Amino acid sequence: MSNSSGADAGRFPFESAFLTSAWWALLLRGLLSIVFGILVFTLPGHTLLGLVFFYGAYAIIDGLFSIGGAFKSGASGRTMLFLSGLISIVAGLAAMAWPGLTAVVFVWILAFWSVARGLTEIFVAIRLRKEISNEWMLILAGVISVLFGIALFSSPAFGVVVILWMIGAWALLFGILLVILSFRLRSHRRKH
Repeated sequence: MSNSSGADAGRFPFESAFLTSAWWALLLRGLLSIVFGILVFTLPGHTLLGLVFFYGAYAIIDGLFSIGGAFKSGASGRTMLFLSGLISIVAGLAAMAWPGLTAVVFVWILAFWSVARGLTEIFVAIRLRKEISNEWMLILAGVISVLFGIALFSSPAFGVVVILWMIGAWALLFGILLVILSFRLRSHRRKH
């Protein structure tokens, strides 16, 4: 981790103290993503309707954690966390409001959400690169989300089983990266 001068500290008011004190929120988001991924892999015989509800609940809960973190932060970076959370909640509510969505429409919603969330994660990590160490994990999680979304945009007519496996793999990998990052932030907090 690089030390910031007084001028650098004023340049990015999003304090690393917020991120290290909210390590548990990242941990919960990561664990939620892992559970979601496991459910997708262990319940492949369920219909698309079940997947829509799983996704909707996951996106809403993930969005609420992001918005909660935004209000706790008290810094300018909270705008990105708030927008990220709002995108998740809207996508989750849209999926739950129209549970009879066809596979293609669901894929488009999921693709948009993945790209938007991924870009937000990348932006936040870049903004915080001087404030935290191991920001590359958040960047990698964002890149994985963006690539996943692009893959879904490019072929929305994938079979439901293929989509389920892609969603499960993405959720597990994304969750594992967030869990690792949360423990690194927790250890960073203990050192300071």
